[in-house]
Amino acid sequence: MDSVKESNGHDNLAFDMHEEVNDQLRTKADKSNRTDCVAEEDRNKPTYCVTDVPPWYLCIFLAFQHYLTAFGAIIAIPLILSEGLCLQHDTLTQSLLINSIFFVSGLCTILQVTFGIRLPILQGGTFALVTPAMAVLSTPEWKCPAWTQNASLVNTSSPVFIEEWQSRMRTLQGSIMVASVLQILVGFSGLIGFLMRFIGPLTIAPTVSLIGLSLYDSGGVKAGSHWGISALTAGLIILFSQYLRLIPIPVPSCSKTEKRKISKFYVFQTMPILLGIAVSWLVCYLLTISDVLPSDPTRYGHLARTDVKGNVVSQASWFTLPYPGMWGTPTVNLAAVVGILAGIICSMAESVGDYYACARLSGAPPPPKHAISRGIGVEGLGSLLAGAFGTGNGTTSFSENVAALGITKVASRTVILLSGFLMILMGMVGKIGAIFTTIPTPVIGGMFLIMFGVISAAGITNLQFTDMNSSRNIFVFGFSIFSALVIPNWIMKNPGVLETGVKEVDQVLNVLFTTHMFVGGFLGFFLDNTIPGTKRERGLLTWNTEHREDSRNALTPEDVYNLPFGITTCLQTRSWVRYVPFCPPTNHMTEDVVSQGQGTEQMTRV
Repeated sequence: MDSVKESNGHDNLAFDMHEEVNDQLRTKADKSNRTDCVAEEDRNKPTYCVTDVPPWYLCIFLAFQHYLTAFGAIIAIPLILSEGLCLQHDTLTQSLLINSIFFVSGLCTILQVTFGIRLPILQGGTFALVTPAMAVLSTPEWKCPAWTQNASLVNTSSPVFIEEWQSRMRTLQGSIMVASVLQILVGFSGLIGFLMRFIGPLTIAPTVSLIGLSLYDSGGVKAGSHWGISALTAGLIILFSQYLRLIPIPVPSCSKTEKRKISKFYVFQTMPILLGIAVSWLVCYLLTISDVLPSDPTRYGHLARTDVKGNVVSQASWFTLPYPGMWGTPTVNLAAVVGILAGIICSMAESVGDYYACARLSGAPPPPKHAISRGIGVEGLGSLLAGAFGTGNGTTSFSENVAALGITKVASRTVILLSGFLMILMGMVGKIGAIFTTIPTPVIGGMFLIMFGVISAAGITNLQFTDMNSSRNIFVFGFSIFSALVIPNWIMKNPGVLETGVKEVDQVLNVLFTTHMFVGGFLGFFLDNTIPGTKRERGLLTWNTEHREDSRNALTPEDVYNLPFGITTCLQTRSWVRYVPFCPPTNHMTEDVVSQGQGTEQMTRV
């Protein structure tokens, strides 16, 4: 989701806790006030850069804020997958899936910040794999039996039911693990730079937009369980995130210089989704205890009750430790592997865009090729881990958290590292996952209305780099989007149309052509690379160079992107390092690159 929003006029921290932080803010913001232009640049610079370490209390608060920012998207993924896995009526297993995805997200965040791209970028589940996964699970072979849809017929402890959903999960696990090997190879081999020459905004825009658009049915079913509650949830999230986001809440605090001090806490800006869910949840609880909502499961509005999902919280254990193979030995399905590969490619292209955006917002130089290769490779390892741990999903960079850097002006990777440890901790507390599964269905539906809409719009924002006055670009985007909605819909209504006589080929074709994002992305890629057009018209020129124009900083690439624990120093003594795409270059190579860059800059000035 390339939904990166830069903050141009709000230079405050989300939580102004202590006078010490205020002093550092004033010092760094007032350092260069020579002209209005310089002052404007200073306002857009981060208070804490990538290599800075904020005070411990600020680290803890901002780490929790990043966790809350990613919260909505992370819990949405297992809740969507539970439908395809036949787990609608097994909330205890849903809670374990939530714990697992939080645990793996934290683990992958630590790996990415420490050994990957080394920018302050959070890792989490990816919707790019949700669409192909649901396409696989909706095929005749894996479609849930009718009895699993009836709560009265489902015995969650029955070996038959357990095998029913675990067989689907094992197939997803193995397919994700095999597909992630491609991402690992593309990343660590340095091929990502070559591929990005052909993948531009007109490929990314329809692909990402269709991730959100293709989930309209899931959002509609959940929201339709009680439109009043869903509208209330969506309305509250809109109110908090759009209208009240810059309104602070006064909070009493103390500092060394003042005994009593009123600080400003931008609560609506920090946690709009959590607040919207909490208020709607409370309303559902009040309507449940007053018996306003019907207790009859067959009546409209019953799913808005808070007692529908029974005593899952009391049944869940306090401590749980996700581990690889917890659902059994993973299996592989060719059709699933091919479908998930399409999602992996989309995810890689998104992540490269996130790396540049994160570098720009965090005051770091543009990421060099070796750092990008390492970042994509580590994301592949993350997807491999996610598959092994049985989340039913992979991992990717979270654009929402990149956007948060522009708001808080704190771009320290120490904060993101702490967020990773926090997510691991949350993933080990079983009660937390269980609590999230008791959220009433229409409340989730209201959240989906906001989330899937934002994902769809985020894809379209990639078109800002292209010339949309060009009839060529309008045709490519419009045809790709519309065809990607029509073709999968028609094939799903005519399931026997793609029959070649070879079962494996039929499965692959069905998964590919019922995956909206594959159809739209493929058409966008093919048309954009075959219809004549200039690089500027296609958006490639602006897309690839914009980060260089916006990156003015005092940090060097070595400060940010070199490997930790003296690994870079050790490697630079080896002559073979120059042939390894994901290793930082040796000293003399770095000097050559710097001198070339200075020469280019002088030529540009001339």
